[in-house]
Amino acid sequence: MEKGHPVLSVKRQAELLNIARSTVYREAEASNEDLELMRKVDEIYTERPFYGSRRITVDLKRKGYQVGRKHVRTLMKKLGLQAVYPKPKTSIPHPEHEKHPYLLRNLDIIRVNQVWGTDITFIRLTRGWVYLVAFIDWFSRYVISWKISITMEKEFCIEALKEALNIAAPEISNSDQGSQFTSKAFLDILKEKKIRISMDGRGRCLDNVFTERLWRSLKVEEVYLKEYQTPLEAYEGIKQYFHFYNHLRPHQSLNYQTPAEIYFQNQDKSLT
Repeated sequence: MEKGHPVLSVKRQAELLNIARSTVYREAEASNEDLELMRKVDEIYTERPFYGSRRITVDLKRKGYQVGRKHVRTLMKKLGLQAVYPKPKTSIPHPEHEKHPYLLRNLDIIRVNQVWGTDITFIRLTRGWVYLVAFIDWFSRYVISWKISITMEKEFCIEALKEALNIAAPEISNSDQGSQFTSKAFLDILKEKKIRISMDGRGRCLDNVFTERLWRSLKVEEVYLKEYQTPLEAYEGIKQYFHFYNHLRPHQSLNYQTPAEIYFQNQDKSLT
């Protein structure tokens, strides 16, 4: 937050970011050394999401960072990162949280709003970080909605879901098994709309491959080129990038059309 912003009050900045006013003055705390390590961990993971803490630790040491694997695991947990390979069950699910099977294996994606994917990623700031959630249509790659937050609480994911459902509704919603997406409040919204629920296998981010590709494009083409000072700067940068991504950036996989062209052309057809 910029407390002395020349145009936007702190209240208005909180509204833009969908951050509760009670959390406006909470700032992510980390040492300079940890912030630098987190930036490097994020870069390594974005390039090689199949790396776990062991390989990331080795990579960091080769780059000259003296860090232990235990500390790398702590930083990865703080960033919400997990290698894609299957691993033993290491945590007990919340008793109120449901798990659902993965429904998309060998499924042909042939129309818009057939499948939406959602995920959360870490966005670094010069001093701290924020989290980003987005909903993407798998057929068109169109980013339907997104929100950022200074915490990993479920509320910003629910707000993004509600915003997306104001545009359309998918047949299937796919996510990982994070607590934000297995919470009763989140799942009840999907059930009320009769949307089928699909969840990735634990530690298998490639089950949500299109969202993972979106994160890589966003970070390589925008985030890593900038030095966001505040959550508001991150919000503005991401907003501009997603406009570019949806409306101006042609995709080879879409026959060099944009996600917006594919999404809205095919959505119109589905309504006729």
